[in-house]
Amino acid sequence: MGSGSGAATSVALGRPVLEFEQIDRGRIGLVGGKGAHLGELSRIEGVDVPPGFCVTTEAFRRVTAGAPAFEERLDRLSRLDPDDRDAIAASSAEIREVVATLPVPDDLATAVTGPLRDGTAYAVRSSATAEDLPTASFAGQQDTYLNVVGAAAVLDHVRRCWASLFTERAVVYRLRGGVEHRQVRMAVVVQEMVVPDASGVLFTADPVTSNRRVTSVEAVLGLGEALVSGQVNADRFTVRDGAVVDRAIASKQWAVRASAGGGTRPREVAPQARHEPALTDEQVLRLAELGRRIEAHFGCPQDIEWCLAGDDVRIVQSRPITTLFPVPPTADGGAHVYLSVGHQQMMTDPLKPLGLSFWQMTTPRPMAEAGGRLFVDATPMLASAAGRQNLLEAMGRSDPLMADALRTVVDRGDLVGEPTADAGMRAVPPTEPVDPDPAVVEELIARTRASLAVLDREIRTRQGPDLLDFVREDLQELRRLLFDPVSHRVFMTAMNAAWWLEEHLREWLGEEGAADTLTQSVPNSITSEMGLALLDVADVVRSHPEVVEFLRGVSDDHFLDDLPRVAGGREARDAIRGYLDTYGMRCAGEIDITRPRWSEQPSVLVPVLLGHVEHAEPGASRRRFEQGRQEAWDKEQDLLARLRALPDGERRATETKTMIDRLRTFIGYREYPKFGMVSRYLRYKQALLREADRLVRDGVVADREDVFFLRFEELEEAVRTGCADGELIMRRKAEYRGYQALTPPRVITSDGEALSGAYRRDDLPPGALAGLAVSAGTVEGRARVVLDMAQADLDTDDILVTAYTDPSWSPVFVTIKALVTEVGGQMTHGAVVAREYGLPAVVGVERATRLIRDGQRIRVNGTSGYVEILS
Repeated sequence: MGSGSGAATSVALGRPVLEFEQIDRGRIGLVGGKGAHLGELSRIEGVDVPPGFCVTTEAFRRVTAGAPAFEERLDRLSRLDPDDRDAIAASSAEIREVVATLPVPDDLATAVTGPLRDGTAYAVRSSATAEDLPTASFAGQQDTYLNVVGAAAVLDHVRRCWASLFTERAVVYRLRGGVEHRQVRMAVVVQEMVVPDASGVLFTADPVTSNRRVTSVEAVLGLGEALVSGQVNADRFTVRDGAVVDRAIASKQWAVRASAGGGTRPREVAPQARHEPALTDEQVLRLAELGRRIEAHFGCPQDIEWCLAGDDVRIVQSRPITTLFPVPPTADGGAHVYLSVGHQQMMTDPLKPLGLSFWQMTTPRPMAEAGGRLFVDATPMLASAAGRQNLLEAMGRSDPLMADALRTVVDRGDLVGEPTADAGMRAVPPTEPVDPDPAVVEELIARTRASLAVLDREIRTRQGPDLLDFVREDLQELRRLLFDPVSHRVFMTAMNAAWWLEEHLREWLGEEGAADTLTQSVPNSITSEMGLALLDVADVVRSHPEVVEFLRGVSDDHFLDDLPRVAGGREARDAIRGYLDTYGMRCAGEIDITRPRWSEQPSVLVPVLLGHVEHAEPGASRRRFEQGRQEAWDKEQDLLARLRALPDGERRATETKTMIDRLRTFIGYREYPKFGMVSRYLRYKQALLREADRLVRDGVVADREDVFFLRFEELEEAVRTGCADGELIMRRKAEYRGYQALTPPRVITSDGEALSGAYRRDDLPPGALAGLAVSAGTVEGRARVVLDMAQADLDTDDILVTAYTDPSWSPVFVTIKALVTEVGGQMTHGAVVAREYGLPAVVGVERATRLIRDGQRIRVNGTSGYVEILS
């Protein structure tokens, strides 16, 4: 149908206008995303694309080049804050006016209007170079004009499309997405209008469930403009395995039609046609088949605009569906069910490639990767009766939403069939408990500290390939400590004791959440100690008013060097550095080795530290710990006394006392293996960054953090050969930015279906948000919706509402009144530390950060597991 890629390139150079047949997907820089896709669509056999051409970005460049008013306003636009909507509105309006009035050279005007046919109406559509891309659609950010008639009108609307590159919504979209305005240029598609009987969109993957086996078709009478603008409701059809499996037919009062003199207008639908489907089932299936053909050509799910004129289906646009979470790749092509690792690790953000490979080298089992996240393939476990039971029970305890999503897949039976008894799985035997001896924990901690001392001594002398070999070898020592059988038995003893206490005290005494109180102020809890230790630093800072004032003005991470210049600054600096020496390996998302640690970015702690200075009293850490210890002791004595009053009470009290001792002796250690892991990660990272600096000096990479976008084995190769793939690094950076916009599902199937699960409860007050009760108690307070700990300005009446918490959030727990998170389970970090501090907590509250507004008054019921919005 047209020339190949090489020919397209040769004719494109310097051309202001290109026919669709002269365009392929390699010409995005010339024709934008929309134009490139139309060129590709015109090459697909059996796909009918209305004829047209693209006014290339070369034309846009010529018109704007050297225009001082344009360049000046572009500079001003680039400096704006994306949240300053008034300034953006004013500046974007100014630059649109400038672009719309720039003169168009005569030869360019002739090139644009020359291909037009007299009496033919055209659609004139923007096609920006940052539009319809695999990782960001930018859909709807620029303008489209339909039924444009006449050469002068077409040229005028081309200029309007150029100006629409700077609509307020487009400017904000780029600012928030980190896209430089000068990197984006505008091409314009001019395409013969179709006068359709019906039109709409089809998605080659279900836009709601993300299932890649499902095609969704939306249809309206007349032009699709009515659907895009929301003027009318669409008929919706669902196709699966070659059949229409669901349909919803809308009432049709209006349809948008082309006007004879140009433009469009709504027209009333005849009464007898208002409840008739816009498409027959046969037409829906034809569309679905065309969609699969287009998807196969582009290699990813597509959002396709179509028109039906008579019996002819015309395709007017196709773009990638960028909101779908990627499917973990499979080698066997079979059905698989994957569980999110991030929801278990309290890290649902994407990991960079080096972080992914380090985690893969740390974990004992290979994990699937998709969207910069890690997933466990649960299919082998679900194949056996014992494995299925073990998994569902474990998920039910740790993350009920994941358990429900998994059970949905299992009960449906379309991906995993009935389990077999002989699939190599056995019921998990109960963990043999460890006697509650504090020396056991002390010995485990001593092993980790001794191993870290050896690492410190050895790694500092390594460089080049020797360093990479050493790190790979030392990871085996990390795995030995992290998965030590005694270590596992210790924290499983504590967890089993917690579950035993909850079950038996509920049965014997009707007591809910007793274990939550019993775990307050336990020994050897590294995360709780970390939070209390920052209160001690606050005590030092508070006594020096000039230090407090200095810290309020901190704007970068070098403030510790300047701190001694103010009165009391040396003492404050030593206190902060002492804290960082002990806990500086922590950070948000710390399972990703590439994330900046507190020791590298100490300014992150300043808002929390200042909050402690303002809201905590001197000596608060000691009082806080002692208060929790006393409350736990009082609860223990109360429970034992009540148990002894029951029939067979002495036996029950004795068993309960044993479980309490196990719980309090060992539960604090549960966070320590991860502390040892991230301590090691920081040492690896520091050594690898020194190596990265050498790579920068040798010109192998442009920036030291480029190595974060290489996997470990690729970094080994770059160090060994002195060569790195710069294009690969750039591509992965772009992919990572796209992954940041995606929300990972708790469960995803090999069909791409994303499942979040539900609580399915009927015991909630009206309007309450359901979650998982993980720390008992009910309190009211002010909701503070905080997504970044560096922005955590919290008061003692505040309830923290956030997506998830990992150990880096521990310092804020000493200030807040309660905790609400979107992600979490009974034994995840936020739950454990909330119990140790005696904070009511509800986790796993879906969309909590969107449903609860910052500053609202809310009630958190950490005993029954729900949140009420009071005002």
